[in-house]
Amino acid sequence: MAPGVRDSGPANADWYTRLAARFATRLTLRGWVVLAAGVVLFASAVLVNSRDMMFVASLLIIAPLVAAGYVSLRPARVEVSRVFRPPIVSVGGESVISLQLRNLSTTPLSNAWWADIPSPGLEAPSAAILPLVSRNGMTGDTVRLEYSVVPRNRGVYEVGPLRVSRHDPFGLAHSDRHAGSPHDLIVTPRVTPLPGSGVAQSNNDGSIRELLRQTTPTSDELIAREYRTGDALRRVNWPATARHGEIMVRQEEQRSNPEARIVLDTSLAGAAGLGAGHVSPHLVTGFELEIELAASVGVHLLDAGYRLEVIELGASQLLPGDEQILGGMHGDVPATFRAPGGDRALLEALASVVPVPWPTRSARLSAERRAPVRAALRNAQLSLPTFAMLVTVSDGDVDDLVALVRHCEPAIALVQRTVGARARERLQAAGWRCVELAGADDLEDVWNDVSGERGADHD
Repeated sequence: MAPGVRDSGPANADWYTRLAARFATRLTLRGWVVLAAGVVLFASAVLVNSRDMMFVASLLIIAPLVAAGYVSLRPARVEVSRVFRPPIVSVGGESVISLQLRNLSTTPLSNAWWADIPSPGLEAPSAAILPLVSRNGMTGDTVRLEYSVVPRNRGVYEVGPLRVSRHDPFGLAHSDRHAGSPHDLIVTPRVTPLPGSGVAQSNNDGSIRELLRQTTPTSDELIAREYRTGDALRRVNWPATARHGEIMVRQEEQRSNPEARIVLDTSLAGAAGLGAGHVSPHLVTGFELEIELAASVGVHLLDAGYRLEVIELGASQLLPGDEQILGGMHGDVPATFRAPGGDRALLEALASVVPVPWPTRSARLSAERRAPVRAALRNAQLSLPTFAMLVTVSDGDVDDLVALVRHCEPAIALVQRTVGARARERLQAAGWRCVELAGADDLEDVWNDVSGERGADHD
């Protein structure tokens, strides 16, 4: 902190910044040309000692200054209300923004222009003439304005404040005033409809499809079925195998309130030097693909009646809080979603998720001292269908996933090309089925593969 500056300095600086933004008066290009011509002419008048030329030069110099004073003393004072239709839109969707402006000035606004100011990443129309209609010069003139935006990337975007610019009659100066407060437009990730409705028609359509269709109220009765590729050997039912003469495995009937789990790679811990602004472009693309995949799979499971649990490898963002710094794999409470309304809540939560560094060792130890790390995953009694969306993982992440696999039935890892071969080998050896996902266009085919939908269609 600079000498003589108190702690309130930043707040004062911010106040001056806001004040300057709300009362910005500038000369137009025409105003600067007139002012420059006046200065040159005045200098020439002094050299040639011409009073007439000096008088004209003085007029040229004074005119822009008077224009600046005119627009400063007659500011555009308006009251703004802003409505989004709809307030939540998916990537590539359209939202209509309606503005209602009420003139608070004592005189009608003339020569005024308006423009809404969005945050970076959202395109709004360029400045246009403000069509305020006077009501016999009385206060309270109102007008409605509308425009549409089509966001290309997910996120939470601030729209506003409204900038109202006013010009003098000769176009020599203009003043900008900001009116109203920013409002948030939530842009959710794109959702790809996945095949199937959670009800299978065949008995040979893969373990995930079998789990997705078992939603009828039954007890947790153990039944035996034939062994299928990918089944864990620990589930082999040896008495039934001896009785039938072929390998049979135990299968638990799903409860009436089925559950599923999604693991999100939000730390990108396998990328060296992760930090704000240091994520490489191909990892950013991979992260966006992961979020789109999580949204599509999550909405599909919620529509099938599942209670969904989402675990983050990095610091928790879906359920932020003072204690939520460890991530779901390290002690934070996982976020849960269920119908009705769970799909919307999930998409809204995913809209603002960003890559975050894994907590440092000191931060983890400090959090563990304040609150004992929960061992919900390690002590879980149910094996849930689990989908891990991985972009790039560290050895520590792989260790956690290996420990988690015994609570997954089945365990599907949807990996991208940025996941190393060694990590894949360890995951597959532990019981994870690794399926590579190259792009959003492959999502439906990948889901057909892991869910057995293709096989059901061919039966």
